[in-house]
Amino acid sequence: MSQVIVAVVLAIMAMSCSTTRRLSEDDPLYTGVKRILIEGVEGEKLPSGVKSQVKEAVNVAPNNSLISPTIRYPFPVGLWVYNNWDSEATGLKGWLYKNLVEEPVLLSDVRPELRVKMIDEILENNGYFNSSVKYKLIKGKNPKKVKVSYDVNTGSVYRIDSIELLPDTTHLYHIIDSITKRSNLLTKGSRYCTDSLAELRTEIANQVRNKGYYFFRPEYIEYLADSTINPGNIALRMVVAENIPTEALERYTTGSIVVYVHRNEGGGTPDTIQTNRATIVQMKPSKLRPQLIPECVAFREGKTFSVRDMNRTQTYLSRLGIFKDISINVKPDSLNRDNRLNVEISCTQDAPMELGVEVNVTSKSNSYLGPGVSLGLTNKNLFGGGEQLNVSLFGAYEWQTGRNRNSIFNSYEFGINTTLSFPRLLAPRFIPRRRRELNWTRLSLDAELLNRPHYFKLAEFDVAMNYDWQSSRYSTNTLTIAKITYTKLINTTSVFDSIMSENLAVAQSFQDQFIPQIGYTYTYDRRIDRNNAINWQINVQEAGNLFWSIWELAGNKGEKELFNTPFSQFVKGSTQVVYSCRLGGNHWLYSRAAVGAAHAYGNSSQVPYSEQFYVGGANSIRAFAVRSIGPGSYRAPGASADNYFDQTGTFKFEANLEYRFPIYGMFKGALFVDAGNVWLLEDDPQRPGGTLSGSRFFRDLALGTGIGLRFDMDMLVVRGDLGIGLHAPYDTGKSGYFNMPSFGKSLAFHLAIGYPF
Repeated sequence: MSQVIVAVVLAIMAMSCSTTRRLSEDDPLYTGVKRILIEGVEGEKLPSGVKSQVKEAVNVAPNNSLISPTIRYPFPVGLWVYNNWDSEATGLKGWLYKNLVEEPVLLSDVRPELRVKMIDEILENNGYFNSSVKYKLIKGKNPKKVKVSYDVNTGSVYRIDSIELLPDTTHLYHIIDSITKRSNLLTKGSRYCTDSLAELRTEIANQVRNKGYYFFRPEYIEYLADSTINPGNIALRMVVAENIPTEALERYTTGSIVVYVHRNEGGGTPDTIQTNRATIVQMKPSKLRPQLIPECVAFREGKTFSVRDMNRTQTYLSRLGIFKDISINVKPDSLNRDNRLNVEISCTQDAPMELGVEVNVTSKSNSYLGPGVSLGLTNKNLFGGGEQLNVSLFGAYEWQTGRNRNSIFNSYEFGINTTLSFPRLLAPRFIPRRRRELNWTRLSLDAELLNRPHYFKLAEFDVAMNYDWQSSRYSTNTLTIAKITYTKLINTTSVFDSIMSENLAVAQSFQDQFIPQIGYTYTYDRRIDRNNAINWQINVQEAGNLFWSIWELAGNKGEKELFNTPFSQFVKGSTQVVYSCRLGGNHWLYSRAAVGAAHAYGNSSQVPYSEQFYVGGANSIRAFAVRSIGPGSYRAPGASADNYFDQTGTFKFEANLEYRFPIYGMFKGALFVDAGNVWLLEDDPQRPGGTLSGSRFFRDLALGTGIGLRFDMDMLVVRGDLGIGLHAPYDTGKSGYFNMPSFGKSLAFHLAIGYPF
């Protein structure tokens, strides 16, 4: 806190003290770009990519730039320290100097004359050979400060009016010509652009290397451009480099394929196995399923050699997770004359057993935060086919963050998670899957005990079977074939019992029950380009329908039970879209919209407590505590910091907007706006105002804003968010839309791990 106060004081001082005292007029302080004027010939549209390259060439940030070189924050503390403090100072002042000082960005650092040459080169590479670029220094009242203005006139663009390809005399030249004709990177009438030509060379090299020409490289393709034949236009000719080696012109087929499998400990006795795909030399003793390695080899002896097969083989072997080192070597077969490439693959097995102890800070979506410890044992190759068995014991102590937190909400939990994972789908082939990616079948068995002092102790047991697979480049899928959850309230307190007696619907959601489920989750995750990304997730699940049908066919009417305990029956669906776009530099705008609905029927009157929706907290509407909003405009009687509240619903809507920006080093900031609530799909007289209503939908949305500070260490993000309530959906005693009782009561602080979305 003291450092913050010092920084604020320094900022105030900086407004009245010089930030150029130690500088010279001969080499003034660079304060940014005043103007970048880019003009082309009338009637010719300048490509946006060219504009971006030109602007990037002069995009030198001054000392206190904010989003771009033209926008600066007003208090250059680092410059003030540089100009007014002694660099030889010791003690506290010396420490502050080292941590606050900022070297000035001088005109000599920017070198505008060099920027002009860079722009000239950029324009020539993009077909503008008659351009003119000038810069101008603009000084203000302080002669030790200067801005730079750039004026760019591109002139007319040169276009390609003729293309001469390679003579169609060899198989290689024929392939290169075919690739060029199919590509849109080089067409008659297109703008001359060296980037496009370089990209075409790379495209040609990649494709011919997949057609047997393994030693071909992009630099073996050259272009000759002539602008004298037809002035203002380019006559382009493609040629092969004179120094191209002979082997680059040869086409190869795949020769022998040998895979060496080494033990993790080294040594062993070689055991040679001949398969239809490769010769396997395995050092014994070691556990490895006979067909595991051949299934990963994409090469075929006698087939045209392809770099794609090399990459696929490397990927298939790596994704098994049982090798610590994989190398693929290719060399010509010296004993044959028919241009064969022999393949040698070397794999070294990793240690099969892994023991891990993890001490961490757990942050949950319900705003519970606390220290935890996990002890895990993993067998990476249980049956010799990359199967993973993981057994972990965990425990955590948690407390709730945010407004209304109280020691009575502190809780602890411990349990055991057991998972057996197979690196393949044990499923019918009709399920579409990508062989390039690893697909998993997972069997799990979990047990957990949650203790919330002063209220209840809850035990939960899960057994499940899941399929995880990737169906396309951006699409992943999780299919829960079967999952059975058993929840049991071990004991409750009189306080909790009295609360439940007042609300039968909530009490029924806590009852002991089995939850037999089938579910499916689809995720579309794509980085559209360097400035835009989208993540879309859909989840649907149902519980109890299969069991209910079996019991019904057996003639069992009324409430149906499994082992003398009722099982739940409901359907539930939810979807969430997160879109992010770069505003410039490391400034990002993230937006999220989420909606979900659940409905109980048949064997259940209420959706189980663990499957209902809630809002509020560190990853939701941050101006409100978790489960303190809704359903609808309902508010629990006497709700306060000392009262239990657990306000959930069967319909949820939530929207968030967050602007994330860098501050200094690993410190990052955020400004956000959150809105949302939960509702009931069926009327509950004990919770008036809780039913979803179109006429009250927008007034029922809780609204909050706030600021956040993040400490981002890449592998770990520690986040603090201060939410400020703007509108509560319930009656606060204050009229109008902005109805928070007071500014102090509208604040909520949340400490969490990781970003909210």
